[in-house]
Amino acid sequence: MGEAMREQDSNVVFALDIGTRSIIGVVGEAVEGKLHVLAIEKENHGQRSMLDGQIENIGQVANVAKTVIARLEKRTKIRLARVCVAAAGRALKSEAAAFTLELPAVQPITEDDISHLEAGAVSESEQVIVEQSDDQNDQYYMVGYTVTGYRIDGYPMSSIRDHSGKTLEAEVVATFLPRGVVDSLYAVVGKLGLEVASLTLEPIAALNAAIPADIRLLNLVLVDIGAGTSDIAICRDGSVVGYTMATIAGDEITELLMRTLLVDFETGEQLKMSLNQDKTITYTDILGLPHDMSPQELQEIVAPSVSNLAQEIAKRVMDLNGRLPSAVFLAGGGCKLTGLREKVAEELKMDPNRVTTAGNHFQRNSFSEDYNLNDPEYATPLGIAISAGLGLINDSYVILLNGEPAKLFRSGSLIIRDLLMMNGYNYNDMMGRTGGNLTFTLNGERKFFRGALPVPPVILLNGELAALTDTVHAGDHLQFVPAKAGDDAQRTVADVVGDDFTGTITINGAKARKDTQIQTGDDIWVDRKETFSVPADEAPAPVATSATPSTAATPAKPSATAAASDGPAAGEAGQIRITLNGEKMMLFGKPNGDPYFLMDLLKFSDLDFQNLDKPVELRVNGEPGQFQEVIKDGDKVEIV
Repeated sequence: MGEAMREQDSNVVFALDIGTRSIIGVVGEAVEGKLHVLAIEKENHGQRSMLDGQIENIGQVANVAKTVIARLEKRTKIRLARVCVAAAGRALKSEAAAFTLELPAVQPITEDDISHLEAGAVSESEQVIVEQSDDQNDQYYMVGYTVTGYRIDGYPMSSIRDHSGKTLEAEVVATFLPRGVVDSLYAVVGKLGLEVASLTLEPIAALNAAIPADIRLLNLVLVDIGAGTSDIAICRDGSVVGYTMATIAGDEITELLMRTLLVDFETGEQLKMSLNQDKTITYTDILGLPHDMSPQELQEIVAPSVSNLAQEIAKRVMDLNGRLPSAVFLAGGGCKLTGLREKVAEELKMDPNRVTTAGNHFQRNSFSEDYNLNDPEYATPLGIAISAGLGLINDSYVILLNGEPAKLFRSGSLIIRDLLMMNGYNYNDMMGRTGGNLTFTLNGERKFFRGALPVPPVILLNGELAALTDTVHAGDHLQFVPAKAGDDAQRTVADVVGDDFTGTITINGAKARKDTQIQTGDDIWVDRKETFSVPADEAPAPVATSATPSTAATPAKPSATAAASDGPAAGEAGQIRITLNGEKMMLFGKPNGDPYFLMDLLKFSDLDFQNLDKPVELRVNGEPGQFQEVIKDGDKVEIV
């Protein structure tokens, strides 16, 4: 009888690298800060079920993966249940964008302000990518972003925390991964009956294997050359700062051999693998004719493609890094091409000694009695296992978002805002969108009504109310209900001239009725001689809008959050009576029970914040007011 199988415990790491030409599986155990590699298995795809790193045929890929898993389980006597995987860098999309955040007044800038600002810029980046996509309904997962600059009131700043200002700007370069890439990866794992224990990006995984954290203060580049793509990751100042990829890779060499020597794909692959040997190569073309060829002749054939690959890698590195890096590490099976290392150094105009193949540092984080781990082809599968097993990135954490494991990509600490963006939520989901404003002219005078404020999101971290800037940790449970956009400002003619108005009305030169809905840009004229006047002892005007037209004596209709003072007594259901700019008003209680802040009254202030020509003065009971000051029953507020 064979040795009994044991279950995969928390110390056992199983990584699966689903590549364009093959699937490589690694099983290991964390031992004293290193990954002890127990088994490595590799199986080529029988058909081209992968294209440039993207899964094309989920069923075929799953079948190859099952073969790899069966071999690993037989070798290790471990029943594998949880797998660590990585998404290909092929589909990464990066875009630069900027976002402007207008604060209500000049005030100190908080961490929340910065979070809102950066989230807006990242969402702008995503919007640019969506607009460039063939399918406007495509969804993207945010992988990471870098802030390239801030401005306060037009002045460039490297840091804006605790500075004071009103107009904030941020410029970012954000990187996204299409949802389809991630979903197809999860579909394969689902067919295998496994649980995804960790999800990262292939370039991040390869970098974690090839470049130890303690040398990342240097400006280093990792190029993982696979069959379909060449993924590139750049680090400096201790962290990963960018990702990109080149669509030229090992398959380009294979296809050149197919065209030149008239062979099928499999023969082309075998010839490519023979480039480094020193004996005559024998092959048969598609006509059945046998041929002999020396390695030197074969290298001359592929030289143009090797040169093209080196040029493309060099261009991508310089575009992303902006300058020559300190060193370049080449990884993946494609980096073994004869002459490629020297050609990359030549294209970058670097010392050839500063371009090397990855593998020399693998032993810093891993070891094995049975395998030579210094093979650059192991960069990604070993990197996936090392990243999860040694906790080098938070991808190995499980964080539940609305009851499901969240998709995580970033390295380093995570805040709620970043996690939400990585899972498809955008700026409007997190901040909400104020309803559209309404602007028109009444008898030649410009009138402005603000749209309703959004309903804020609900964020619960482990059952407690949380902020977007709160940090999330392994095992956390996050509940998120997106913000709801505020209603657009809507008014009829009767709302601005009064229900009892009996004169004539024209809108844009045409006669209109009192129940006509006003549109932004309308030019309204009324015959004032017949307007209805409100008696002087009428109840105080309800502040339902941000302005009551001076040309109409009848008050505006009450809103859902403010009513005339003839409503229920103050204090019922959280209602309070206040005086705003000399007019009495009642505020109904908020649905969530929160107090009213001075910022909540801005929409009732009769000010057009988009067209101010003077500073805004905030006062509560005669004293200078603060934006987040709580408003109490009986307060007298001035916003002028």
